[in-house]
Amino acid sequence: MDFRKEYEQKLTTPEEAAKVVKSGDWIDYGHASTVPTLVDRAIAARAEELEDINIRALLVFHPLAIYEANERVGRKVFTMNSWHFGGTERKRAAEGDAFFIPMRFYELPYFYRREDEVERVDVAVLAVSTMDENGNFSFGMGASHSTETVRRAKYVILEENPNIPHTFGLFDDVVNIRDVDAVVKSDAPMDVMGNSTPSETDKKIADLIIPMIPSGATIQIGIGGLPDAVGAGIVDSDLHDLGVHTEMYVDSMVKMAKAGKITGKYKTVNRGKQVFAFGAGSQEMYDYVDHNPAIATASVDYVNDPKVIMAHDNFISINTAIQVDLMGQVSAESTGFRHISGTGGQLDFVIGAYRSNGGKSIVALNATHTDKKGNVTSNIVQSFKPGTIVTDPRSAVHYIATEYGIYNFKGKSTWQRAEALVNLAHPDFRDELIQQAEEMGIWRQSNKR
Repeated sequence: MDFRKEYEQKLTTPEEAAKVVKSGDWIDYGHASTVPTLVDRAIAARAEELEDINIRALLVFHPLAIYEANERVGRKVFTMNSWHFGGTERKRAAEGDAFFIPMRFYELPYFYRREDEVERVDVAVLAVSTMDENGNFSFGMGASHSTETVRRAKYVILEENPNIPHTFGLFDDVVNIRDVDAVVKSDAPMDVMGNSTPSETDKKIADLIIPMIPSGATIQIGIGGLPDAVGAGIVDSDLHDLGVHTEMYVDSMVKMAKAGKITGKYKTVNRGKQVFAFGAGSQEMYDYVDHNPAIATASVDYVNDPKVIMAHDNFISINTAIQVDLMGQVSAESTGFRHISGTGGQLDFVIGAYRSNGGKSIVALNATHTDKKGNVTSNIVQSFKPGTIVTDPRSAVHYIATEYGIYNFKGKSTWQRAEALVNLAHPDFRDELIQQAEEMGIWRQSNKR
């Protein structure tokens, strides 16, 4: 088959590609690095003639033209429906332009396979790497659920971009020109995420976590100052021969790999490979993964499957939280009715890591939060505000860590949990938490004070 000839036949402009969109359509914009730029602008330019367009996406890192189009025409032509909020979606949710779709990330490809869950995909628009000699475009840092999106779409538009790295995959990592309706050339820069600066508190928590990781373990680390502190601590530690199996690939993993800490030689699944569903970070990271045979992307229903996670020996999962209540419930996605992120894969890894032979699931958070006015509040609370989402139920939580310690919650009663959480809280809030635990009937007279 002459892939190049078919490519030339399907090559078009963003404006021509956008003409397929009609009022009432559901459009998938992919996620993270697969979110389009040029076709988004072309669709937005048609706002005056369109109405009731719903867009699905996940973790959008750059401003979208559709939001500006709503403002330009003075009506809600485009509505974002997000599987996981990033900064853009959080801002636009307040304007009524964006809404959240609850999900466990592991299940997302299943939604697209079942017509009664994701009802339809009229148009899919995805940014991808340049086509290879076999007619394949790599999804780059965004394998996740991209294959299922393409399969369900009535019309598929690709933004081919040489700035997107070519990544190798276990499966579901490419789309072939045969399955595409239109190709648009783009040279939009990759969305670059700046590295977080770990605080001194982050470093204290990392110092508690790192001794719990054995050499040869397979790790999953989230994103942010605290996970970055764990990564930096691993670089400076005596740990060796670590493996990676993670939902999101981030810069801290590149630093560990370049420091010789990651070999994957003891992984019991996909030995030697750093496996992930999607990623975002610095240009250094994109350069590192480009055509790197040590990297392997795959669909998120494989990467985040608790059965796959638990098949790894000594799996260590490290995630962060916003708040924990005295029952041991974890919220990592909202405060009250203000939605911040999403469930993502945290619960998948909490469940899978605990079931791993020698595995541990660790949820870490700072004991306090300081707002813009300098007010300090406890992140360990009696109960969550109305509207706050429970990301990890108390029955699933394994270890919780703050700068004041780390504790195993499995098999512990409510009074033991309350005592542990009081000890994990900042000393200034402990007496109040004890009083609240007494009111809840989960504080024994013999508990430590």
